[in-house]
Amino acid sequence: MTTLAELADRQKIHDLVLRYCSAVDRADYPAVRSVYAVDGVDHHTGFSGPADGYVAWLCKRTAAFDGTMHLVGNHRAELFGDHAFAETYGTAMHWGSPFDDEALNFTSGFRYLDHLRRDPEGWRIVERTAVREWTRSDAGRLRGPEGAGPRGIRGPDDPMTLLRERVRQAVSRATPGNSR
Repeated sequence: MTTLAELADRQKIHDLVLRYCSAVDRADYPAVRSVYAVDGVDHHTGFSGPADGYVAWLCKRTAAFDGTMHLVGNHRAELFGDHAFAETYGTAMHWGSPFDDEALNFTSGFRYLDHLRRDPEGWRIVERTAVREWTRSDAGRLRGPEGAGPRGIRGPDDPMTLLRERVRQAVSRATPGNSR
């Protein structure tokens, strides 16, 4: 029988994967680094090595894109005490200017194979293998916005970051003695 603690650990691991994807899409590289253990390593198409090197490589590699969007599908985690194995399926869209450049406009299907460890800071990735299952060119298929409205922005001015901060401020004002 699965315990509440096991369910909580699986949820924390799933949340870590989602935080990673959001951090990549928002170009928040310190947040990307935070999901890895101090001794973490990553194996991606085009990179294999320590997490610090991966984050530096990712920063340089993704600078060419106007945006990315990672969608997570199937996810499972197997717990082994303070270690875990997780497999996560996903799709990642990448786009950039000019829209007809295949190197900047593509979608890929992937699986993250993660060895995770519960460290004092919580669950962290010790080793990630990002398996590229397929890639499709989207060159020439993208178009500009249909009209005015919110747009995703890589970096701290994304609507998500701004709304999160407004929520935190509202909670802080509404809760006497709240120092968050």
